[in-house]
Amino acid sequence: MNKKRNILFVTSESVPYAKSGGLADVAGALSKTLAENGHKVMVVMPYYASISQDLTRSEEAPFSMNVWMGNTEEWCLVHPKKISENLEYYFIDFQNYFFRDGMYHNLAMQDYLDNPKRFAFLSQAALYLCKTKQVNIDIVHAHDWQGSPALAYLKTHHWGDKYLGHAAAVLTIHNIGYQGKYPKNDYSYLGFREEDFNQYVFEDFGGINLLKGGIHFADIVNTVSPTYANETLTPQYSHGLDNILRMKGEQYIGILNGVDYSDWDPENDTLIPKKYNVKDITGKTACKKALREHYGLAQNEAPIIGIVSRMAEQKGLHMLANSIEAIVKNMNVQFAILGSGDKDLEAYFDSLPAKYPGQIGVQVGYDNTLAHLIEAGSDFFIMPSLYEPCGLNQIYSLRYGTLPIVRATGGLEDTVEQYDEATGEGTGFKFFDATERAIYNTVGWAVSTYYDRPQHYKIMQKRAMQRSFSWEESAKRYETAYEHAIAIKKERDKG
Repeated sequence: MNKKRNILFVTSESVPYAKSGGLADVAGALSKTLAENGHKVMVVMPYYASISQDLTRSEEAPFSMNVWMGNTEEWCLVHPKKISENLEYYFIDFQNYFFRDGMYHNLAMQDYLDNPKRFAFLSQAALYLCKTKQVNIDIVHAHDWQGSPALAYLKTHHWGDKYLGHAAAVLTIHNIGYQGKYPKNDYSYLGFREEDFNQYVFEDFGGINLLKGGIHFADIVNTVSPTYANETLTPQYSHGLDNILRMKGEQYIGILNGVDYSDWDPENDTLIPKKYNVKDITGKTACKKALREHYGLAQNEAPIIGIVSRMAEQKGLHMLANSIEAIVKNMNVQFAILGSGDKDLEAYFDSLPAKYPGQIGVQVGYDNTLAHLIEAGSDFFIMPSLYEPCGLNQIYSLRYGTLPIVRATGGLEDTVEQYDEATGEGTGFKFFDATERAIYNTVGWAVSTYYDRPQHYKIMQKRAMQRSFSWEESAKRYETAYEHAIAIKKERDKG
C-alpha cells in the first residue's frame, strides 16, 4: 500500500506499559511496524496506577482535556510520549477510573462494575484527543470490547467532524470470549443512542454488550487468525455472536498475528544462558541444564515439556491436570511449568513437585526471564487449548527449536504443521479432541519420536527454527484491510 495513513489505536493495554495478555503484544508490535512503514500512528491507552513513570517520562508536558460522556462533562490529563517520528503514545490520566489495583478487576479477580464507564470514557477521550490535537484521522482501529465504544462514538457523535468525519472504523477481536457484558445501568452515561439498544447493536439479554456494538459499527472486523475467524462463525466458538459476525459477510476476516523477533529469538536473546541458532544449536544444551537447575529437575536424558500459560479453562490446563500424572508415571519425561490464574489449578500444579520430585517443576506467577528460559531449555512446549485465537508461545517455541504439542484450534492450527511419521515432515504435534486421552496420546507420540526417531526430531527442530511469522507480513494484511475499510466508508457515505 503506497498511501500513508493517520491511524488511531484505541487499546486498553500495550507493551511495554501494561499487559495482561496477547492484546498488549499486538498493540505494541503492530503500531510500531505500521509506523516503520510510514504511517502516522497514535496509540491511546489508560494511565494505570501500575505503569512506571520512568516508562512514560517525556519532554512533552501533560495537558488537560474535557470529554463529554452523555450529559456529563469530565476532565482528564493526557500524558504524551513520542516514540519515533511516526509513533506517539497518549496516556489518559483519569484517576477515578484508572488509578486502581488492577486493569479490569480487583485483587480478588472481581470485575470492576463500572468497567463500561471506564472504557467508554477511554474510547471517547481518544476521539476528543484527535480533535484537540487537530489531527485528521483516516482509520480508527479499536481493540477488543474495551475499544469498541470508539467506533460507536465515531459513527454517531463525530460523523460530521472536521478531523474524524471521514475516518473508517476497524475492530480487532483478540478473544471473543471477553465481550464487555454488563447491566444497562450506565447506558445513559455512555451516551449511546436509545435506538441502538437493540438485539443487533448493544442489547444482550437486557444488558449491554460493548463488543457486539463495536462489531455493528465497524467497517471491517478482524480476528487474529484465519482459523479462529472461521471457528467464531459457529455457535461452539462464538460465545453467542456467530449470527452478528455472519451478518458482516466478507467484512469479517482473519489476520494472523506476528511476533516480535527482536524479543524472541535465541540468536540474540540476552535473557538465556547461551545463545544459539539454526546453524549451531548446541547452546540449547546449556539452556536445558540451567532450566533443570532452576526447577530442581533430574539432570538426565529425559525430554522437557515446557508450559508458560494463564491457568484457565480456555487453555485446557484442567484437561492436562487430569493427565499429567499418568504421563510422568508412564513416560520418561519432565515438565517445567510457569503460570497463574485459577486458584484451584494453581494449587493443584503447585502440589506436583513434592509428589514427583525431579520430574515436575512449577512456579506460580509470571517471570519474563524464566519464560525465555523455558522456551530455550525445553524440548517440547504444550498448549492444549480449548480455543486459541492466535497464540504466541507456539510461534516463539518454533523459533527456539522447541517443538509444539498443540490442540488444532485457532492460530495453533494455522502455525503448527503436523508431524508426518513416514517422512519426518512437520514442525510439531497436533491433536483434535479436547480430551485427557488425546493429550496423553499426543504427548506419548512426541516423546516416542524424541527417543525412537531422533533423526526426525532434529530435522523438525531445524525446520521449525526457520519458520517466520514476522509482523511485517501481518502489517501488510492490516494495511489492505484499512484500504478496504476506507473504500466501504466512502461507498456508504455516497449512499
